[in-house]
Amino acid sequence: MSGHRIPAGIVNAREAKFSLVRHRPAPELRPFVEHHWVLRWDLSGRPPQEQVVLPNLAVNVTFFRDAAGAFGPGKRPFRYTVAGTDHGIGMRFRPGAFRAFLTGPVSMISGGSVPLTDLFPGAGGVTESVRNATDDFEMVRRCEELLLAKDPVLTAAARTAVEAVETIAADPAITRVGELSSRTGLSQRSLQRLFAEHVGAAPKWAIQVYRLNEAAARIATEERPDYAELAFTLGYSDQAHFIRDFRSVTGWAPSEYARLNRVQEQESRRERIPGGRQV
Repeated sequence: MSGHRIPAGIVNAREAKFSLVRHRPAPELRPFVEHHWVLRWDLSGRPPQEQVVLPNLAVNVTFFRDAAGAFGPGKRPFRYTVAGTDHGIGMRFRPGAFRAFLTGPVSMISGGSVPLTDLFPGAGGVTESVRNATDDFEMVRRCEELLLAKDPVLTAAARTAVEAVETIAADPAITRVGELSSRTGLSQRSLQRLFAEHVGAAPKWAIQVYRLNEAAARIATEERPDYAELAFTLGYSDQAHFIRDFRSVTGWAPSEYARLNRVQEQESRRERIPGGRQV
């Protein structure tokens, strides 16, 4: 929704060796799906590239040659190696909305994945269709047909979960579960149960994901990040606590993450300068 923070979380996105195009879902799927995303890459004659995506709350259903499944929210970065020439499509679900496609709580796939064929009859055929598709719209159509065949229903509880996450996304001032409880009118215990069933992550972690994705975005784009000011803005009581949480989620300390982005940007510039060092 407009004005809401949606963690993109692609590390060094400016240096990625793939093209990323997003497509809106069909109207009947919009209560469930934020967008479809199509990746294409051609690294022929070039070394593989590891792409890293920071943790977020979305369930992603993907149709790739070596990654066809439903991937739940996790607490560690997702790593994927891009090599050769290939393409595929993924569907990013609204946090809280994937429960309609599972036989149990979303927490059952947290930090992991489940094969598409376990969830969707005919998924194997759709994956093959995606492999042979000539354009994005053919891929989108086949994937949407697979979802709609389940005749999904967004229950009242799921809608409440979606709205609770959107409340976090819309208001950076929410830094504690007690604040979310006050805003939603739900007890902290009710929030815990609701999030386990429909989001697959605890409310405390959900809040932290948005805070630290926001921090990563600022660190990657600001010339000289002020970590003390950033920690204060994000509601941390001290800089040390912020640094510890940032490292636990991203795998890098804030200064390392900033340096990583600067180095990658400098190397990319050298690639584009005639006579510069080739990498």
